[in-house]
Amino acid sequence: MKKCELCNSCVAKIFCESDKATLCWECDYRVHAANFLVAKHSRILLCHSCQSSTPWSCSGPKLPLTVTVCESCANSSSINDDHVHENISEDEVGNGEPDDQTDGSDADS
Repeated sequence: MKKCELCNSCVAKIFCESDKATLCWECDYRVHAANFLVAKHSRILLCHSCQSSTPWSCSGPKLPLTVTVCESCANSSSINDDHVHENISEDEVGNGEPDDQTDGSDADS
């Protein structure tokens, strides 16, 4: 599986066309929430099974956490709804919020 090009530890879930980079959910949020210009970048969700591009695309600072498959995997006899659901970890779906790992140094005094 492709790794996120920014953190190089999580599985890539999104491809940013402008940056030509594959990113995990958290890194995508950190990069594209930086300012309104990068929030306009169009991103494509990668297939949950094979990590190829899917028809799903979106832009904005925070994309909705979702899982999709490409047309090839959707038409394949080797994948079905049960297979997709059983292979989705809680970490992939999360609680809809990226992890907040701030150190508190920017807190108001």
